[in-house]
Amino acid sequence: MKPKVAFFDFTSCEGCQLEVLNFGEELVELLAQIDIVNFREVRSRRADNYEIAFIDGAITTESDMERIKKVREQAKVLVAMGACACLGGVNCLKNFLPMEENLRIVYGDCARYYNTIPARPVSSVVPVDCYLPGCPMNRYEFLKLAKALLLGKKPELLNYPVCVECKLAGNICAFDKAETCLGPVTRAGCNAICVTSGRHCWGCRGLVDEPNINSEKEILQKHGLTIQDILEKYRHFNGYLIEAGGGPTQHHSLSGEGQLERRPSPPLPLSGEGREVSK
Repeated sequence: MKPKVAFFDFTSCEGCQLEVLNFGEELVELLAQIDIVNFREVRSRRADNYEIAFIDGAITTESDMERIKKVREQAKVLVAMGACACLGGVNCLKNFLPMEENLRIVYGDCARYYNTIPARPVSSVVPVDCYLPGCPMNRYEFLKLAKALLLGKKPELLNYPVCVECKLAGNICAFDKAETCLGPVTRAGCNAICVTSGRHCWGCRGLVDEPNINSEKEILQKHGLTIQDILEKYRHFNGYLIEAGGGPTQHHSLSGEGQLERRPSPPLPLSGEGREVSK
């Protein structure tokens, strides 16, 4: 039997789900190997007998927390898809203001009808088996991960910084163009698309496993910048790491004077409670 797959949206722009639909022929080939039973962007019919769950979006309400726990109970494999699900994403910018102030700014006189909590990544509520970082997530990484799961293998993400992809693309360093760039500590896999397009890296893919902080400090000093300058940029997608009491996500945390601290990574399971994904 083909494994049953479900897509769930929480707080996000849902661009990562739309990216799946942009696959074209590759999606058709994938559909021959899986059975999609839940995907609101595509179909109205829903089912709860899925084995693999792809999660798009951050957790920002109490009802989100209850819903993601139910998804985790059912799914053998749970995949955080995109920056919002993996890191908390831009949603975590609201965490730097009181929740009451956020409600007033967004909803005005109707604020009393809404409830919100500090935004957080999926991994802060339930265990996550696999990650697809990025804003939006990389479609080719999605296909690579899907094929790995079908083969019962452990999917791997690239574990070197965006700077490597910049060099391969022949880009001029963003720092040399007076841009504050997060490429030296951000996980590659996007083909340095932002820098190649003339901007800087925003850090939407999160940190590499072993960020070279000393090298980053040297670059900052060379260009008259500080760790605080980087943190201001970094919180655009990674605010959950930076906010007071935010805690670790993707096994990293911020500690002391804006320093990055590596935490041990647990083994990555491909199925819940030792169960195999059905073929």
